[in-house]
Amino acid sequence: MEKRFKLHLTDMAHGGDALGRYEGKVIFVPYAIPGEEALVEIVEDKGSYARAQLIEILSPSPHRVAPPCPHFGPGKCGGCQWQHIAYQAQLEFKAAVVRDQLARIGHLPDVSVKWTIPSASPWHYRNHVQFAVSDDGQLGFVATNGRRVETIEVCYLLHPFLEELFAALDLELPGLVRLSLRAGVNTGDQIMIFETHDDEPPVLESDLPVSCVLLLSDGTPVNLIGNNYITEVVAGRRFRISATSFFQVNTAAAEELVRVVSEYVAPTGDETLLDAYCGVGTFALSLADKVGYVIGIEEDAGAVAHARLNAAELADAEFIEGSVEAFLPQLDRRIDLAVLDPPRQGCKPEALTALIELAPRRIVYVSCDPATLARDARRLADGGYQLVEVQPVDMFPQTYHIESVALFGRW
Repeated sequence: MEKRFKLHLTDMAHGGDALGRYEGKVIFVPYAIPGEEALVEIVEDKGSYARAQLIEILSPSPHRVAPPCPHFGPGKCGGCQWQHIAYQAQLEFKAAVVRDQLARIGHLPDVSVKWTIPSASPWHYRNHVQFAVSDDGQLGFVATNGRRVETIEVCYLLHPFLEELFAALDLELPGLVRLSLRAGVNTGDQIMIFETHDDEPPVLESDLPVSCVLLLSDGTPVNLIGNNYITEVVAGRRFRISATSFFQVNTAAAEELVRVVSEYVAPTGDETLLDAYCGVGTFALSLADKVGYVIGIEEDAGAVAHARLNAAELADAEFIEGSVEAFLPQLDRRIDLAVLDPPRQGCKPEALTALIELAPRRIVYVSCDPATLARDARRLADGGYQLVEVQPVDMFPQTYHIESVALFGRW
């Protein structure tokens, strides 16, 4: 096969690259767009497929736009992959990728995948960011090649509260390994989380109302200034979120997730709801007043502690610290409705087997990876569940990452 050739791009692949076919082989090309004709050059031949770099766009897509960020592009920051694609087209590609993964991996070709719900803002939405540190002590993000840190001056994905913190930073911390910034966009809470060599606490001075925490190598958060948590309001409920707990990075999109999950769960008032991988209780507590009883399961001890605090006024809610796959087989309570929000790796087979045995009438699966959603959807289908429809929600504009909500039922 030639190393450099013209290629017609036909589809968008899971992972953010456009793809085309040349001499019977699939070629993946980052920063290209389906519909384009491009000059490309092979950089990695894997036998059954190859990866190529974009040399020249010969016929640009009408969806191609000028990326605003100076750090975007080949060899630069690896945080965004799609700034060169108009936002409406990003939404279309995300739904198409979900549809493709369900068909190819889950062997579920006829599932209804709805139009992607857009983010309230395609820019300035991130309430949580984690900076790496370059060899010369500057903040940045891991580059596209994964081998260095791209020092940044600006990031167009940061929420204004985090832009404010980033602009105010004046750091001289030779032992700094990583720095995270988090904010409650509906409360104004802000927190900085430091990770250092040898767990040495930094010397800090701050005239901003921001909490500062040192995260030890064993995962223990140590207060330096203020609290080791922030608060956020979603769907009218206030949540306390520890420095290390998972919470959706796009608060407005999280509101949409809660709305869609509530619609799909369709509670009638007296059911028992299982919220597996519950974090600080976002879905469980948002639905608590619509069901009879809530059980949340979460492996992160800090998240469970905050979920219990968040549920302090509720008598009909309990949160269990442990893995879903370990706890579900022991559960001897009837489960009517279930919400799953697993990590990117999806659910372990043991968890799905136990859930199928519990036989809730509806399962709502919140996914941040369409490939593992498709795999787990196949397992649920084999266990007697019908995948009714999938609703993508754009949690991560300007990136290939896809959040979606899938409804399974036994009718």
